[in-house]
Amino acid sequence: MSSMYVDLLGCEIRYYQTKRYRTRAIQAGEGEVLFLMHGGGGHAEAYARNIRRLGQQFRVMAIDSIWHGFSSAPPFPERHWVKEFTRHVLDLMDHLHIEKASFEGESLTGWIAIDMALNHPDRVNKIILNTAWGIRLDPRYVTVKQVDRDALKARSIAALTNASRDTIRARLEWLMPRGGVTEELVDVRYAIYTRPETKQALLQYYDRLGSDETNSYMFTDDDVAKIKRPTLILWTDHNPAQGVDTAERLHHLIPGSSMYIVRNAAHWPQWEHAEEHDRVVSEFMRS
Repeated sequence: MSSMYVDLLGCEIRYYQTKRYRTRAIQAGEGEVLFLMHGGGGHAEAYARNIRRLGQQFRVMAIDSIWHGFSSAPPFPERHWVKEFTRHVLDLMDHLHIEKASFEGESLTGWIAIDMALNHPDRVNKIILNTAWGIRLDPRYVTVKQVDRDALKARSIAALTNASRDTIRARLEWLMPRGGVTEELVDVRYAIYTRPETKQALLQYYDRLGSDETNSYMFTDDDVAKIKRPTLILWTDHNPAQGVDTAERLHHLIPGSSMYIVRNAAHWPQWEHAEEHDRVVSEFMRS
């Protein structure tokens, strides 16, 4: 198995500073822009195995979301703080003079991809919903998995307040319980989580994540049915949060959408089965 350094050979790490935000991006390629957006508590290295390969066909930018990684940590808005993620993406696009782009949102950032498609469709080519968070579908059609969210939150906070390779590995193994967590990935996340700025920002993020206010921002069946941009629902058969029936319901609701299920994968299919992920994403982008 190659290292991140080998996986990212030929890629570029850039910091973009606008009037509102600083953004770290790992990028490669030219042409149509594809933003790769990591999940909650993550960082751009979640796509370390994909950037170079996808960059052979597209201009790929894996970014640290605000409050994550090495991007800036602005004050949390008093209301609808999740919208700040979308403002961050739009601000970066304006700064780089990118009129339209495609977006892969994994977990948390599936919310951003949906928000972009619904509320900023003129800036969107296509969206990819990778085991996406931010949706609350009709329970008549999907089974809500009994995820112990309190335990998951405790595990996430422990990785920050009691940062060690053991606590960080425990959090990563929730994402990939079927294997795939490498020592290098643990080391990278340890280095990021022990940055004081990142630690403080993520603690505030987790404090807000499970609030009633945040739950009110979830997209419903009626919302996702209004998506008009080409959509790929990229799911897994062992996603710890929402099962395949969620993917099937999204596929049914979103007009003209495509669906692909990655087998023997959990919450990081782009890492667990990188070549398969990249093939499916490339085919969708070219379709």
